[in-house]
Amino acid sequence: MPSLQERIERHFELKSLDTSVRTEVIAGITTFLAMSYIVAVNPAILADAGIPPAAAAFATCLVSGLGTIAMGLWARAPLAVAPGMGLNAFFAYTVVQGAGLTWQQALGMVLLSGIVFVVLTLIGVRQALLKALPKELLPAIGAGIGMFLVVIGLSNGGFIRAHEATLVTRGDLTDPPVLLAIATLLFTATLLSRGVRAGLLIGIGAATVVSIPLGMSGSLAQHEGDALDAVLQLDLRGVLAWELVDLILAMVFVDLFDSLGTMVGVIKKAGLDDGEGRVPRLGRMLGVDGASTMAGALAGTSTVTTYIESATGIEAGGRSGLTAVVTGVLFLLSLPIVPLVSTVPSAVAAAALIIIGATTVGLAREIDWDNIDTAVPALFVVAGMPLTYSIADGLAMGLISYSALKILRGRAGEASWLLHVLAAVFIGRYIFFA
Repeated sequence: MPSLQERIERHFELKSLDTSVRTEVIAGITTFLAMSYIVAVNPAILADAGIPPAAAAFATCLVSGLGTIAMGLWARAPLAVAPGMGLNAFFAYTVVQGAGLTWQQALGMVLLSGIVFVVLTLIGVRQALLKALPKELLPAIGAGIGMFLVVIGLSNGGFIRAHEATLVTRGDLTDPPVLLAIATLLFTATLLSRGVRAGLLIGIGAATVVSIPLGMSGSLAQHEGDALDAVLQLDLRGVLAWELVDLILAMVFVDLFDSLGTMVGVIKKAGLDDGEGRVPRLGRMLGVDGASTMAGALAGTSTVTTYIESATGIEAGGRSGLTAVVTGVLFLLSLPIVPLVSTVPSAVAAAALIIIGATTVGLAREIDWDNIDTAVPALFVVAGMPLTYSIADGLAMGLISYSALKILRGRAGEASWLLHVLAAVFIGRYIFFA
């Protein structure tokens, strides 16, 4: 009878991938350290939607752990999943604060988007959607979400505040919480610049410890509740309305393109593609991603997506699904620290958002700014998301302007017919459900 190690090597095909159990374990730990910040940052964002931080932290660890393990065992890919940055902001600020839905209804929307995601994957529509969305706008979407996170971080950290004449102005930079945010930002950025994998988590932890004697810790504790308060609390019936179609579509699109881009990029980086750009078992990977989103809605967190931080595990030598299994187990082992999340000051979480956003804004360099047909829609996306406080509106403005420019220039055929249909859907939403 084969030993456990032999069975592990056979299931994950370690020999054919030229890797070992030891290398895979180290890679899994590396991936976890690189993305472990989500355990503290996600609850901080979802708290603004009304979800108790302890409940959001529990859901984050549980779903990230189980989803990542499934990615490793079933899809056999060295990829990790967790509630997505940007998608959690969409949940809190666009769906709840912007559209006026309750967080229970927003969770219902997450479940619905997950179902749509899986159905599109099963029937192959995702390929049509991929072709429909202009490739020129993909970096703009990432950069726009990054700017959105930066603006949220600057606002929550007290760096900026509302102003009647100029819309926004500088905050009080001598205020203690703002000083804490500045110190956290500089310390964490220094760690990351030195190549410290867990720099973001260390920065959040260190700043939280410093905040205790200063009397600034526990700003998230004002949201009462325990770890199970968001489990099975979703309200699906409350989001079955036509006026919410654009929000659901935006949630599906952002998750779909974010996940696909990450999967293809990381798998190619690992040299696991078929040599012609195709990714083996991509359907399984997307299936796990969509199923994790549905599980997240049931557990009490926002949309789950595949994390680009999976690339850090690849750099450490990870090549198989065992890397993902190790990362997932570490997320599950993080469940006991859930109560500590409420001690993180909002100023510290704000600094983390600014750093995360800054690493994403750089995608703007990939935009062809010299081509006006690309530059205008891209600008609508990049500027529209933070200025309207809505990922959905930024995406809609980009698609509408791209479609309109093609039509007005007599080049409608250069864009997919599905893109023009999507643009019409968004226009209809603004006209009939303003």
